[in-house]
Amino acid sequence: MNRNKKECMKDILYDFAGAFLQALGIWCFIEPCMIAPGGVSGMALLINHLTKFPVGIMTLILNIPLLISSYVCLNRRMTKKTIQTVFIMSLVLDGLVAPLFPQYIGDKLISSVFGGILAGVGMALIFMRDSTTGGGDILAKLLQKRFPYMHTGYALMIIDVVVIGVSVLVFGKLEAALYGLISMVATTQTIDAILYGMNKGAMVMIHSEKNREIADEIMERLNRGTTFFKSMGGYSKKEGETLLCVIDRKQFYLIKEIAYAHDPRAFVVVSETKETYGEGFLDIR
Repeated sequence: MNRNKKECMKDILYDFAGAFLQALGIWCFIEPCMIAPGGVSGMALLINHLTKFPVGIMTLILNIPLLISSYVCLNRRMTKKTIQTVFIMSLVLDGLVAPLFPQYIGDKLISSVFGGILAGVGMALIFMRDSTTGGGDILAKLLQKRFPYMHTGYALMIIDVVVIGVSVLVFGKLEAALYGLISMVATTQTIDAILYGMNKGAMVMIHSEKNREIADEIMERLNRGTTFFKSMGGYSKKEGETLLCVIDRKQFYLIKEIAYAHDPRAFVVVSETKETYGEGFLDIR
């Protein structure tokens, strides 16, 4: 089997696995507790509540104009993969999960969280193969094309807030929006945890005349490697060195203590890293 066929089969496998988990979250947990956690899936759930129209088919129908717009205005390769993903999702939801799997009728908080987690795992598997679940992702990109300075996160938030707001009118309960927000947060956090990993760290940059001493103590006390970059002050025009070190977040207090013990005027910049590979962190293989 050549590489293209292998990749195609892998795409389909990930689509089926992702669609199955997302369908479990939507049908078994989210749908019975009457919440709509944003996006096209949320709109499909609202229409299902009003008309009893199957959620999977409704999701597919709602995605058709968005997929056409995406093909014309956005990335055609991604759109082709998304069409396959959306079709598989609809098929799995209406043809497999809805007829065969029972719904959880219990605590709404549990439903919101577990439904969001399952949906998040499913979406993450789909995203791993450079596809999308359509709906909100496409709408957000179309909004960005119309308003170039709008961040993706804001665009998605606008769409989700509108759907969650409408859910209050459809279900007639404010708690529908609150549980919808909980489910949405659970989905987002799960996607981030899978795609970016749980091994978050911190990248520390230090500019000081005592960088050599600071680096020596970091390596001795924390067993972390350090790197030096040649730099020049924009105001002073003086050449110097900037120290770079990637650490576990729990070690930041010690780094700060070391830096300011050597130089109370040290300039320290800290930024979060989503995931870190290499010696002392995760194995890249």
